[in-house]
Amino acid sequence: MSAKGWIADILIECEDARMPICRPIDPGIKLSAVASDLVGFQWDTNGIEADFILPDQPERILRVSFDLPCIVRVLDEMALSTEQDDTPDEGRVADHFAYEITGSRFARLQSETWKEVSGPVAHYQFVTGWACMDVLTKATPQFSFIERKS
Repeated sequence: MSAKGWIADILIECEDARMPICRPIDPGIKLSAVASDLVGFQWDTNGIEADFILPDQPERILRVSFDLPCIVRVLDEMALSTEQDDTPDEGRVADHFAYEITGSRFARLQSETWKEVSGPVAHYQFVTGWACMDVLTKATPQFSFIERKS
């Protein structure tokens, strides 16, 4: 038993045992996630911009932006698909691009101090056939379409 007592220990164990639940987010356009990829990333003190291929519209890209501080993880789809989370994800949709995730190991393992100062934060995940991006932030994702530079 910890110094916080047995009730706090039970609450911590329950929090750690949650199943990740994925809630699909509509980015405002139908796109094949497996045919998309991350093609640009801009980091700023108070947010990020990430650009993704629109497979059916090569002249445009989908920009996902957050306007508050973020913790970001970018990894290959292979690494994400073989990652050992606590339990199987609930709510995944085949070939879907954007999710809000609750109960993930990624979110739980980040700095508690940062989450307290920045919070309440949410975990967002953007899945493509190649690069995938996780974002932990208080901001909500903004989706926009911009012309792709040659």
